[in-house]
Amino acid sequence: MSQETFCSMISMSEPGPGDGGNTGSWRVLRPVIDPEKCIPAKSGKAACFNCWLYCPEAVVTKTIGPTIDYTYCKGCGICAEECPAGAITMVDEASFTKEEN
Repeated sequence: MSQETFCSMISMSEPGPGDGGNTGSWRVLRPVIDPEKCIPAKSGKAACFNCWLYCPEAVVTKTIGPTIDYTYCKGCGICAEECPAGAITMVDEASFTKEEN
């Protein structure tokens, strides 16, 4: 039997916002951050950031007062589930459509 050699190269890319496409267009629920409850926004210190850490689309910024890029947010709700302060709530996307009209 002959010994086969395989390519040993691996991908070194990092995921980033929008890697899955413009997923914000099909979102049903939108995460909304309450700055009064958000630990970094209240304390002014780089603490917590569970929303940034667990977001599968990398659309939450790691800034004091985190923000969400709704263009690519798919509305999965993981950020709301992982927020220890309960500062993120999932709101029906249709309510924003009504307000914009």
